[in-house]
Amino acid sequence: MSYACRLNNFFEEQRCCVLIPTYNNQKTLEKVITDTLEYTNHIVVVNDGSTDTTPQILEKFKGVISVVNFPENHGKGAALREGFKFALGKNYQYAISIDSDGQHYPEDLEAFLIKIKEQPNALIIGARNMEQASVPGKSSFGNKFSNFWFELETGIKMPDTQSGYRLYPIEKLKNISFYTSRFEFEIEVIVKAAWAGIAVVPLPVGVFYPTKEERVSHFRPTKDFFRISVLNTCLVPLAIIWYRPKLFIKNLTIANIKKYFKNAFFNKEESVLKKSLSVSLGIFFGIIPILGFQVISAIATAHLLKLNKAIVLVAINISLPPMIPPLVYASFKMGELITQTKSTFSFSHISSKNIETDAYLFIIGSCCLAVLLAIIAGLLTYISLTFIRNKKKNAQSSLQ
Repeated sequence: MSYACRLNNFFEEQRCCVLIPTYNNQKTLEKVITDTLEYTNHIVVVNDGSTDTTPQILEKFKGVISVVNFPENHGKGAALREGFKFALGKNYQYAISIDSDGQHYPEDLEAFLIKIKEQPNALIIGARNMEQASVPGKSSFGNKFSNFWFELETGIKMPDTQSGYRLYPIEKLKNISFYTSRFEFEIEVIVKAAWAGIAVVPLPVGVFYPTKEERVSHFRPTKDFFRISVLNTCLVPLAIIWYRPKLFIKNLTIANIKKYFKNAFFNKEESVLKKSLSVSLGIFFGIIPILGFQVISAIATAHLLKLNKAIVLVAINISLPPMIPPLVYASFKMGELITQTKSTFSFSHISSKNIETDAYLFIIGSCCLAVLLAIIAGLLTYISLTFIRNKKKNAQSSLQ
């Protein structure tokens, strides 16, 4: 069997292959392989323990494509990882993953190759149009859910983090440790790639969703959402404790600081009220006693209220180490004022004798202090930004 593979030279030039993980997709697999062969025969199919006619279908392409077989089903993540390992052994540098359910169009393969020529060593995610009518509601919700956590963990805004149509820089990924084996791997790999300094970029691609009756999906909403949630529960603390501070320090230059504040506080398209509320929210969460969950809670709330997350992240730093002693002291004093109870707390001598009373005073005081300082900071921000905006308007008017 011979095929006119129109992009073979391009694939060889980029040292790229197409990776097709498959599990019980006998209705669509043959067409996906045949359509892909119109573009290249650099194809690796990983048969993830299929129990249907997949082995017989793959036998038709013997000698044309490469096949890796699992005797039992291990999950999509395991299939992709084994495919990466196989491709590296064949001296490939990149692998484009394409699902075997017929969702993806092989004609988009060329766009991936062009993109990687422009941005070598990037991990490219095929961004689907999730607004089209044929997209299932659960897929649209799941994608938004995934996009939110990815942005929180990496600081990178992506339109589609759940697309399986991707170009992986497998040479760059080989030294990164991965632990997941099923659908959650597609989240783990892009988060850890971003943490390793690999550019993660979107590429618009087409997508086909068959009717509900014809659709075959091995995604199990309850189990797989649980697995993804567990993964994010592990990744978010790592992002907060390690990655985000590392990125912050790396980018801490005078030019970047000026640019950050200019974009966050002096964006003309965003209202002064929205910026002021963002400052208030950051100050509030920076002070309330939910140590370890302040950033997560603040960003989640800012997302729900559609506030400026960049400003929230600046304002929440009111609880940086040098500020902790005065904030603790002020919290106790506020607690004493509200409850009319005297605290025995001292930085030089911490006793367990009145710990219950002191904890109560601190919690009450810090919550009230958080509200008070949030209001003050918000008002000062509103007044300052309004003054600056009016001053600029008057200066422009005088020039005209």
